[in-house]
Amino acid sequence: MRPSTTAARYAFDHIVGRSPVLLDAIRVARTASANDLPVLLRGESGVGKEVFAQAIHAASARARAPFIAVNCAALPGELVESELFGYAPGAFTGARRDGAIGKFEAADRGTLFLDEIGELPRDAQAALLRVLQEGEVTRVGETQPRRIDVRVIAATQRAPVAIVGAALRADLYYRLAVLPCDVPPLRDRIADLPLLVEQFLADACSELRRSPVSLAPEVHGVLARHTWPGNVRELRNLIRRLVALSAGDPIGVAELPAELRGAAAEAPPAPDDESARILAVLASARSASDAARVLGIARSTLYRRMKRHGVEIQHTAQLSARR
Repeated sequence: MRPSTTAARYAFDHIVGRSPVLLDAIRVARTASANDLPVLLRGESGVGKEVFAQAIHAASARARAPFIAVNCAALPGELVESELFGYAPGAFTGARRDGAIGKFEAADRGTLFLDEIGELPRDAQAALLRVLQEGEVTRVGETQPRRIDVRVIAATQRAPVAIVGAALRADLYYRLAVLPCDVPPLRDRIADLPLLVEQFLADACSELRRSPVSLAPEVHGVLARHTWPGNVRELRNLIRRLVALSAGDPIGVAELPAELRGAAAEAPPAPDDESARILAVLASARSASDAARVLGIARSTLYRRMKRHGVEIQHTAQLSARR
């Protein structure tokens, strides 16, 4: 039986944000969509690596062909090769009588997304390297290879220094990382919070069939101080929770989880930290109001602090130009 195929649900337009680090990642991904070179998406859990993979596929010449996603960490060790490459009839105990195709054949003419590539066993890595080099697969229990035409996008949340050799064969890493693309963590693009919150609020209200709601200004300030270890996934799930459980509008600090309510009482940053934070937020904010919302302060307070740190004229002009 042929595994079910999946059409890409996300395109580049679905990637929300204007921060320079995010725009750089999108630039690399758009370049990748124009060719068939292997891509290695690197980034922490929850940053949206599969969204990038789907966007690359959707913008490529393979868009109408299958997009098959595989979580390598979830593949049973003894079945990895049969899952990826397929198997012949009766190849092993429990195998189907008529055999089965693998994920590579299911993705023929399309894209195969291998998430958590570093979790593949070493013998499966060697077999995968051969597939990438030769453009053909051999089903388990067969000797005759089959030609395939598959674009491979892999992903890992490990840094190169931690994965090459330790978890992933060096030759396979460099075969996959022809076009490396680093998807930034949310804490490195905190100025994108207003846009992300706006999108996730709209999505959650639609999903839960609720009238539009907003967050109180002080909530934006609390969110901006959070380190977001779960990245965009954590933010999206938090917004869904708030929309589901809160009855009022706007949603206030009292409705935040306890760990975030505790952050609301933290002392203000030191002057040097404050200056760096203001500069980082202003770099990608579309207006002074957006920048103030991210920082959790009034716009008049923002202007006073910009003046204090000597950035008033330069960044006011930039903000005006973005309107």
